[in-house]
Amino acid sequence: MNTEKDWFTSWFDTSYYHILYKNRDDTEARTFMQNITSFLKLEPNTHILDLACGKGRHSVFLNSLGYKVTGADLSENSISFAKKFTNESLSFKVHDMRNSFTNQYNAIFNLFTSFGYFENDSEDLKTLQNIKSGLTKNGVAVIDFLNVTTTEKHLVPYECKTVNNIKFHIQKKIENGFIIKHISFIIDKKPYSYFEKVKYLDLQKFEAYFKEVGLKIKHIFGNYELDAFDEATSNRLIFVLS
Repeated sequence: MNTEKDWFTSWFDTSYYHILYKNRDDTEARTFMQNITSFLKLEPNTHILDLACGKGRHSVFLNSLGYKVTGADLSENSISFAKKFTNESLSFKVHDMRNSFTNQYNAIFNLFTSFGYFENDSEDLKTLQNIKSGLTKNGVAVIDFLNVTTTEKHLVPYECKTVNNIKFHIQKKIENGFIIKHISFIIDKKPYSYFEKVKYLDLQKFEAYFKEVGLKIKHIFGNYELDAFDEATSNRLIFVLS
C-alpha cells in the first residue's frame, strides 16, 4: 500500500495500473495528435518531447506522422515497455519532469492529464520552468489537462470494474485541492490499495502558473477537436504555450 503523497512513484510502475486501463481507446488520442500537429503546422522531422509518455502510445503515433520523438517518463517499467518501439527517430528515457532537460526541443507535449501530481505548487512551477527552458527559440508547448469544472460536475463517487478477473473498486472525491481516485482490489486474498491524485487546477490557476514562469498562452482549446474552451461544458483544458 502506498501513500497519497507519492502515489505516482508506485502506482504507475505496477502491472495493475496497466491492467486497469488496458482497454483505453487510442482513437481519441490519435485524433488529437493529428489535429494539434496540423494546427501547429509542425514540419516533418520536428523534434517533439512527449513528457510523461507512459508506455509510449502518443510517442509512437507522433513518430508515425513523421516526427522525431523522445518519450520521457518516471516509470521504469513503462519506459522498458516503450523501448521496444525504438527506432532511429524514436527514443525513450526515464526522466522526472521536475528535473531539467539536457536537450532543447521544437515542441514539448504533456498529454492526457500528466500534470498536477505534486503536493506543492513549487514542484508544478519547476516542471513548467523546465518546459520553458527545454524549448528552442520558436518552440511550442502543449499541455492537455482535464477541465476540473466539468470533472467535478460529473464525478462518479464509486464504480466497480472487472478486468482480467480482477475486481477494481474505484472511489472518487475532491478533497484538499485534489481530485482523488482510490483504487482497491484483492488478489490471492491479499488486499491492494493505490491512489491517483491530480491537483484541482482551473484556468485561473494555470494562468497564474504560466505568468510566474514566463510562459505565454497562444491558444486554449476545450476538446481534442480543438473547439474553443468553455469552462461550463468543455471536457478538456488544452493550452498551446510559448
